[in-house]
Amino acid sequence: MALIPLAFALAVGTLPAQETASVEPFRVAVPDTVLTDLRERLARTRWPASEIDGAGWDYGVPMAYLKSLTAYWADGYDWRRQEAALNAIPQFRTRIDGVDLHYFHVRSPHPDALPLVLVHGWPGSVWEFHRLIGPLTDPVAHGGRAEDAFHVVCPSLPGFGFSSQPTERGWSSQRMAETIAKLMARLGYDRYGAQGGDWGGNIVSWLASGDAAHCIGAHSNFPGASAPTDDPRRDVTPAEIARMESRQKELADHRAYGAIQGTRPQTLAYGLNDSPAGLCAWIVDKFWAWSDHDGDLDNSYSRDDLLTNVMIYWITDSMPSSVRIYYESQHNQERPASMTPFTTNSREGKPAPMGFALFPKEINVPPRAWVARARGEQMIHWTDMPRGGHFAALEQPELLLEDVRTFFRLVR
Repeated sequence: MALIPLAFALAVGTLPAQETASVEPFRVAVPDTVLTDLRERLARTRWPASEIDGAGWDYGVPMAYLKSLTAYWADGYDWRRQEAALNAIPQFRTRIDGVDLHYFHVRSPHPDALPLVLVHGWPGSVWEFHRLIGPLTDPVAHGGRAEDAFHVVCPSLPGFGFSSQPTERGWSSQRMAETIAKLMARLGYDRYGAQGGDWGGNIVSWLASGDAAHCIGAHSNFPGASAPTDDPRRDVTPAEIARMESRQKELADHRAYGAIQGTRPQTLAYGLNDSPAGLCAWIVDKFWAWSDHDGDLDNSYSRDDLLTNVMIYWITDSMPSSVRIYYESQHNQERPASMTPFTTNSREGKPAPMGFALFPKEINVPPRAWVARARGEQMIHWTDMPRGGHFAALEQPELLLEDVRTFFRLVR
């Protein structure tokens, strides 16, 4: 039985007043046939005949771990429960630049709330943010202050999850950022903040400069900077150098995925789209490498959270289209014909302020001084986190939440 692509449905409902006529309510509704097909495929997994004794995670995801996780996926994991949790969050789709863009949109009960767009990366999804939405939109109900309230918009990137899949060349992260800026304008937000990690970190950085007339500030948990050519050790502590060198050593054997996805994404796509066990392993391997779990992934994530993120890729057939962001962002492609022009008055060319939270098991852990020298006066906030990794919103939501609040108090 073939997997049914784009397995979801539109809901019938009343649009909030700030939405336009081109916005439609959205509801996830996966057919039973898709779930039956998934269980059958998992049962027919052709497991490798052998693996290296005692290798742990050195060669990739251990077979015992993946067998255990996929067995739970087939017989213990409750998709309908997770589907209901997704549908408890107001969702919409709207067509921008030829893409049917899916997004969560949750209005705060506090009238002075600041609009905030949350942007995921790969291999993440909107599910990463589900624990942040309540505290961000209704801080008083979660022990916070009304002045820290946000209206939250959380889009699925083009080609990811419940958004449709571009078939033109050129859909780089920068062009996705343009589409997100257009989404915020369509929703009537002429002043907003942005937060993101991974590709989402690149996107919110672009919003801070490319849409600075409207984006008042961007917070990123993915700080990036190369060693300055002039006196790279200036203002850098020995502890920062040791941390960076240690992390580089830890991840030395974990970078091939980017080379493959940035050069041969279609070849990779066939296996990942056909085998749920293969898809699960490809994603979980990144969660293992980029998280602060002390040797046990269960220390960082519940299996339900891991599998719900995997399921969003599986039920939408979106792994093939999602990995293309690497190719498109590494090749200088022509602008897609479906994209409308993007124009903005960028506040006399001055980018919006940025703040950074560096989690110790992030992919890149540059010294603060390197990021400060790269950003100049744009960087107004920095936090060295005590624990956590790349998928901060899912792994350490409380730490990320407080840092987002702290940064935006500076720019509201």
